[in-house]
Amino acid sequence: MGRIIAVANQKGGVGKTTTAINLSACLAEAGQRVLVIDADPQGNTTSGLGYDKNELEHTLYELMLGECTVYDCTIENDFVDNLDIWPSNIDLSGAEIELIGMENKEFIMRDAVREIREAYDFIIIDCPPSLNMLTVNALTAADTVLVPIQCEYYALEGLTQLLHTVELVKERLNEKLEVEGVVFTMYDARTNLSLQVVDNVKENLQQTIYKTIIPRNVRLAEAPSYGVPITIYDPKSAGAENYRMLADEVLHRGVDD
Repeated sequence: MGRIIAVANQKGGVGKTTTAINLSACLAEAGQRVLVIDADPQGNTTSGLGYDKNELEHTLYELMLGECTVYDCTIENDFVDNLDIWPSNIDLSGAEIELIGMENKEFIMRDAVREIREAYDFIIIDCPPSLNMLTVNALTAADTVLVPIQCEYYALEGLTQLLHTVELVKERLNEKLEVEGVVFTMYDARTNLSLQVVDNVKENLQQTIYKTIIPRNVRLAEAPSYGVPITIYDPKSAGAENYRMLADEVLHRGVDD
């Protein structure tokens, strides 16, 4: 059955959606069958993979409210073979309120994923930049959590809270949940700060840290506006090569485990 990885960090602007999009695309490029779930009401993963998020008939919102099936919600990507998506838009922001009082609301995404898990090698969930019910749903559905950390001064701020939330979910909702690892993003080799942040996190964090570091890269920043992952927009760029390296680490970690 497919490995389910939630990409989570309640701190915004750390490269979480960029990582979800491009890790998914690189895994698909490597021949893996991949489903990416856009669990963020901003819908940036959806638009970043080429969909008009305001013109979708079925999204994760309808799926979580039981108004469509997993098959209604699943869209094949036009640009990347082996890559499907459960899209989202701003409607998803209302789901948390509408789920109040619903029994077992923490398990809705898990139960939906179970229906199609065997069809995929990887399921990547892009979580919203907050520790809300959507994030709890994603963590309850996931096997592991991948945490992007931006190479900047406040990198560790809030990380303790995220890891505490992971432990709470593991204790109460998903006993198999583990931290997949930490990946450094937006690394700038020209500054001492990026190097200091990497060293600081390695000293203070008792978690697996991926060897691959994602640099600041103009092409990575441009790709979402064209609705394609970096592997399509500029397959030979440094950003594309680094996400391929990350995908390779993720693949081999599964084999090693």
